[in-house]
Amino acid sequence: MSDIVGSIWWMVVALGVLVTFHEFGHYWVARRCGVKVLRFSVGFGKPLWSRRNRNGTEFAIAAIPLGGYVKMLDEAEGDVASSDLPQAFNRKPVLQRIAIVAAGPIANLVLCVALLWAMFVIGRQDYSATVGHAQGLAAQGGFQPGDRIDAIDGQSVSTWGDALQAMTLAAMDRRDVQFEVTDGLGNQRHRGLALSALPEGFDQENVAGIAGFAWRHQMLPAVVEETAPGSPASRVLKPGDQVTALDGDPVRSFGDLSPLVQKLGAKGGVAMIEVTRGDERLALNIKPQWTRDPESGREYWTVGIKPPQQAAPAAYDAEQQFGPLAAIPMAFRETGKLTSSSLGMIRRMLTGQASVKNISGPLTIAQVANATAKRGPDWFLYFMALLSLSLAIINLLPIPVLDGGHLLYYLIELVKGSPLSERAMATGQYVGLAMLASLMGLAFYNDILRLVT
Repeated sequence: MSDIVGSIWWMVVALGVLVTFHEFGHYWVARRCGVKVLRFSVGFGKPLWSRRNRNGTEFAIAAIPLGGYVKMLDEAEGDVASSDLPQAFNRKPVLQRIAIVAAGPIANLVLCVALLWAMFVIGRQDYSATVGHAQGLAAQGGFQPGDRIDAIDGQSVSTWGDALQAMTLAAMDRRDVQFEVTDGLGNQRHRGLALSALPEGFDQENVAGIAGFAWRHQMLPAVVEETAPGSPASRVLKPGDQVTALDGDPVRSFGDLSPLVQKLGAKGGVAMIEVTRGDERLALNIKPQWTRDPESGREYWTVGIKPPQQAAPAAYDAEQQFGPLAAIPMAFRETGKLTSSSLGMIRRMLTGQASVKNISGPLTIAQVANATAKRGPDWFLYFMALLSLSLAIINLLPIPVLDGGHLLYYLIELVKGSPLSERAMATGQYVGLAMLASLMGLAFYNDILRLVT
């Protein structure tokens, strides 16, 4: 229940801020152009609060917090007194109307840069793109546990999120990529990943996993929580011991133990298991025993260390923090990177390279809002920046009823020298509404499918 309430609350907070900035962009430029604004509303439906300023604009907060609008004086909206005609939106030159409509998405773009600047000043805590385990295509490409990815196809990688995004986009393009990594010994290496070999219809939300990567921060630590009674481990290990090596082979995570135990059992004899116990480093003798699972009948070597039921989150090992001045170019750079990625994703969905499953609706947005709020202000600022940028891009799409659709009308008017006919604009509105309804329906469907699965 707390997650549901938190999701709703943080989504309302995020959308409230973003919509307010978006509509303020329209409002501010409209007032600079001499247009009379009748209402500035955050939300739709019946106003819960409102007040009127000296210019006659009603500012309102409405009951349905999923958007907002700025209502301007316009002859298309109703009769306008002759004395007010100079303040009507439709009487303004086409370039001013273009500026007023474009101001909303531009305000969201400016807000994106400001939010990213604040995030970099605070410092975003994250995980490095360090490999914990490699198999399949990753192992074929030469990746080893402990490799830290520094760059992919010449583009620098600061976090595992950067690596995931670069790999996902390359996989959609069926393109092989080259990696620059620092191995566990600090040496610079080059690795390759044949993403073109991924199977048809692969899960685009799990490219790294399908390619054989497991990240170090996702691996269960090799900490002894419990040992099986009468097992070899019960005689030499204690709860809290962290296994660091077995028979000379390093152990970086709990997943490393099983194959090493099988290897040691096949070899036969006693070996050293190295552990950290408090401030001590110990080397203890251990010998695997042959075991048969009574339920499955499977036989295997074991030392009797039970995996932890629930591990604490790994400590962050990467931070992006800059001073107030240094954060300015970083914010612009990150905005450019996110914009390029978002536009590239739209292009890939239009060409069929990317699955439409990547489209998310309000349910997913609410869940992510709650999750990022729990991670801290740095992550919530990043989420809001990304959402603000998405709002700007979506509104600029040339779909009637969106800002981009109106801009398309005005650009046509600018070229042909006269406005489109009312019939043509009405037809466009119906088409736009149908397209928007289809897009929202697909987003809701994807949200529900994610919840069910």
